[in-house]
Amino acid sequence: MAIPMQTMPESQVAQLLLRVEGLQAEIDGKPVLSGVDLDIAEGEVVAIMGPNGSGKSTLAQVLAGRDLYHVSAGSVRYAGMDLLAMPPHERARAGLFLAFQYPVEIAGVSNVYLLKAALNAQRSHLGLPELDAIEFLQKIKALMRELGMDETFLQRGVNEGFSGGEKKRNEMLQMALLQPRLAILDETDSGLDVDALKAVAQGVNAMRAPQRAIVLITHYQRLLEYIVPDRVHVLWRGRMVASGGPELAQRIEREGYAWLQGSEALSIASEA
Repeated sequence: MAIPMQTMPESQVAQLLLRVEGLQAEIDGKPVLSGVDLDIAEGEVVAIMGPNGSGKSTLAQVLAGRDLYHVSAGSVRYAGMDLLAMPPHERARAGLFLAFQYPVEIAGVSNVYLLKAALNAQRSHLGLPELDAIEFLQKIKALMRELGMDETFLQRGVNEGFSGGEKKRNEMLQMALLQPRLAILDETDSGLDVDALKAVAQGVNAMRAPQRAIVLITHYQRLLEYIVPDRVHVLWRGRMVASGGPELAQRIEREGYAWLQGSEALSIASEA
């Protein structure tokens, strides 16, 4: 039975970190998002699922500020700020982090240089003193031990010659170092074997915190076996058409997305 989409309970409105209303976006004149509504509160882990071409990665890129996409309508409020009015670097400084589906290689730039520069840029923005080389190495090596990463990663070019699992672990390291308020992980399970998936999931679960929200964008339920979300939303043809708890992801695993054919506004109430 179709009922209105779930909205954030009034008791949680004060804790809202992100509110997306009527967001429409296009690329090269082709509409991709056709009216996305989404609320995310501090402390939540939210999964966004949907088939290929539904707009999941576009939503992530628009929130991060990639200029490849044109926002034609709608609004996005993040931590009380107009996110769409902020350039990408200001969004990052304000605590928005995007882990890419296909992390890029940056030849000639070492991991240690990139990580130190990113952290000190963030600290400078917050009015904190920059870390010197010794302080930084102590911090980053401690995080790498927690993530089970070899210290040789620091001297390698950013993602250069990395396997899929190494690239995703590298992004978990970036996230752990920068401690974002809103982390958007775009298909972070893509191309991972079971061992790498478990390692990445462990890194994500370690980042769960009352002041931080995490958005998992994925096709499959398998990631959600290791990172159990508070809520699941389904994006279909550029709109959120279903929402619920983890059982919604389980239904998608059993039945695929065919049952959404013809849906305009469904809501699957969570049993949790």
